[in-house]
Amino acid sequence: MREYKLVVLGSGGVGKSALTVQFVQGIFVEKYDPTIEDSYRKQVEVDGQQCMLEILDTAGTEQFTAMRDLYMKNGQGFLLVYSITAQSTFNDLQDLREQILRVKDTDEVPMILVGNKCDLEDERVVGKDQGAKLAQSWDCGFVETSAKAKINVNEIFFSLVRAINKKNPDTRGGKKSGKSKSSCTLL
Repeated sequence: MREYKLVVLGSGGVGKSALTVQFVQGIFVEKYDPTIEDSYRKQVEVDGQQCMLEILDTAGTEQFTAMRDLYMKNGQGFLLVYSITAQSTFNDLQDLREQILRVKDTDEVPMILVGNKCDLEDERVVGKDQGAKLAQSWDCGFVETSAKAKINVNEIFFSLVRAINKKNPDTRGGKKSGKSKSSCTLL
């Protein structure tokens, strides 16, 4: 079974933990409790293949930025999350993306831009078109989600697995060489 290291990044309070916990445990975390770093494992089936996802839910607060380089280096795919109700959280993502590309020393990394809290349409300040336009300029996927209303939560994680498979169809690191039946590749 192929393993995937997924990293959830974004400013504090955008709903990174809420999305992760909703995906892994199927519950919505109502209260905001700033994360330092939490790791989750979940076995899922993507396109008929079993996959083990290791999801790192990261700190959005500035005091933990020193840990970022390490998980950016080890991560295979990234969910860049902002809140549709806070423009600053959208603006912060450019720097995060540049840091990922610098740490990975590449200009192409599997990532999905995630506009969270789409259930709060009345409080929206970041337009859907803004998210779509940014994702297009980054050549990555874009999805609006709601951890609370369970909208597109599974989709963002599955889309990220597919993006990793597209970039790296074979498993690396010596565990298995060549194509494998359990590589979760799109057919």
